[in-house]
Amino acid sequence: MSKKVLVTGGAGFIGSHIVDELLKRGYEVRVFDNLEPQVHGEGGQIPEYLSKEVKFVYGDVRDRDGLKKALQGVGVIFHEAAAVGVGQSMYEIAKYVEINVEGTANLLDILANERHTVRKLIIASSMSIYGEGAYRCSTCGVVNPNLRNTEQLKNREWEMKCPNCSKIVEPVPTNENKPLYPTSVYAVTKRDQEEMALVVGRAYEIPTIALRYFNVYGPRQALSNPYTGVGAIFSSRLLNNKPPLIFEDGLQSRDFIHINDIIQANMLALEKEEANYESFNIGTGRKITVLKLAEILAEKLGKKIEPVAVNKFRVGDIRHCYADITKARKLLKFEPKIRFEDGVEDLVEWVKKQQVSDRVEVAKKELEKKGLTI
Repeated sequence: MSKKVLVTGGAGFIGSHIVDELLKRGYEVRVFDNLEPQVHGEGGQIPEYLSKEVKFVYGDVRDRDGLKKALQGVGVIFHEAAAVGVGQSMYEIAKYVEINVEGTANLLDILANERHTVRKLIIASSMSIYGEGAYRCSTCGVVNPNLRNTEQLKNREWEMKCPNCSKIVEPVPTNENKPLYPTSVYAVTKRDQEEMALVVGRAYEIPTIALRYFNVYGPRQALSNPYTGVGAIFSSRLLNNKPPLIFEDGLQSRDFIHINDIIQANMLALEKEEANYESFNIGTGRKITVLKLAEILAEKLGKKIEPVAVNKFRVGDIRHCYADITKARKLLKFEPKIRFEDGVEDLVEWVKKQQVSDRVEVAKKELEKKGLTI
């Protein structure tokens, strides 16, 4: 297999860390990135953290010809390029579909119709494709409720109810067999990315692996992007001496995974033939409430600022989801190594060095104007 690797979105948070690890392992790395202003700021500058050893190609996955040129001589593709954001995807619908679905379609169309040297494709999928996670009902057993209805949300009854008997249900780890029920345009596009890639990979015998990232945190997150990871959003608020704003009551939970563990999973996917044509949860198997996340960040940043629960629902949000990583442990030999309470130090150290503009209020008002909060 060629030692040349292409990382789409390689100037971004996760992509740039993949780049660093590949360089350590002796690969020749090419980055294809459009330096999205919402992520990288106005002016389109290559971020300082991106290694000078890479060959940087400025380009957009919506440009098939540019993507085709970037693929020349490449043996492996890490497809990380995507528009990210649950809330924003609900009103910038065409943009999210164009970048995530049509961009991925361009990549796959090239692999299906052009001469190439690609022998492995690793695609960044997302836990968002599940919609709600799995739950257990004391009467009905494991259930997969889809959405909380509008009446329930207006009554501020936040917890999920059994779809069969309407009892309150408890979250349990979500495995890869759970039916997919994406609840935002972003989530729909990530499902499409994964399913298209696996279908085309199998058809053309290009080993393809989809990694369903849970909630990733760590250095290099775009702190000024109000649609990025919740840890970065809360950090930007705290740095500007403003309280983190939490939808619902703050007791919704997620599975927060450190960037180093995400990189571990990607490198295992590169190495393990038994993982080909499979999808994997990449999380820790542990849930933390969003309120607890905000409290930990405030403490680590030395800010005596209490988070504010706005007691509203944002369309597209889910209540609970955390990973069952049994499959990744078995086939990838993946084992998360970093507890959130320890790993958050890395995010905090990164945050302290940044100049951050807080655009959360702007994003919140936009959601309200579009009627996307209840």
